[in-house]
Amino acid sequence: MTAGASVTADPLPPGARIALPCHFGEWLQGRIGPGGPVGLVTLLPAVTGMTGRRRAGALAACRFGQGAGSIPLPRLRRFLADLGLPPEGRFQLRPRFTPGSGTGMSTASLLAVARLAGYAGPRDRLVRACLRAEGASDPLMLEHPDCHLWASRRGDVLQALPPPPRAHLLVGFWGPPERTRAEDTDYADISDLVSDWAKAPGLADCARLASESARRCQARRGPASEPTADLARALGALGFARSHSGPARALIFAPGTVPPDGPRILRAAGYTGVETFPTAG
Repeated sequence: MTAGASVTADPLPPGARIALPCHFGEWLQGRIGPGGPVGLVTLLPAVTGMTGRRRAGALAACRFGQGAGSIPLPRLRRFLADLGLPPEGRFQLRPRFTPGSGTGMSTASLLAVARLAGYAGPRDRLVRACLRAEGASDPLMLEHPDCHLWASRRGDVLQALPPPPRAHLLVGFWGPPERTRAEDTDYADISDLVSDWAKAPGLADCARLASESARRCQARRGPASEPTADLARALGALGFARSHSGPARALIFAPGTVPPDGPRILRAAGYTGVETFPTAG
């Protein structure tokens, strides 16, 4: 099953600004069966992940704000060509999080370029262009990104899933940025967790499944030690989630129950970028 449907977009006036979502790690990620594809259920926060605008002019490398990186000119030119769009315009993007942090900034930047350039074609074509540009893509181009088991290396929806319950997250980053490598498929088997997730469990069970996926990832991929699980227990969280290929970490709480001193405790433990926000509805 592919991403399907079409992307619709109204014409944007020159200099118009757009805002796009992001993700914050994954509820689940791993191999779907011992030799199966890498699949994930993205963790979608109710925050803007990427803002941007496009100015007239000759095409140039798309530089992110605050020295956060860029889309090199050859990659940008090829991406626009893959979408059947003219190679023109100066794209100015500002990511909320550092690229490589496990928050979907790479995919969000490409989707921002496509939107600013006026792409309004088949979603499958957009998925293929993103995959060619970055090798592995997050499902942020889908209407409900967290309601699918997404094969990130193939751009396929493997299975439709029920929406996760609303939660409040206490988040931070443990370790340096780490770019996703498309050839990296060394993930634990999570087919049993996906089976349980498909039964539409409540938030406590979703948090338990996310915690187990994170534990399997740490056991297989590292880091050797980190305090996320201990902090989740100490702060009374229902569980925790992580980026399975980056430093994003999230403690999962029922809405309205994040402890007031939680951010201070995470910062004292060495996490950076600590904040709280709800998951998307």
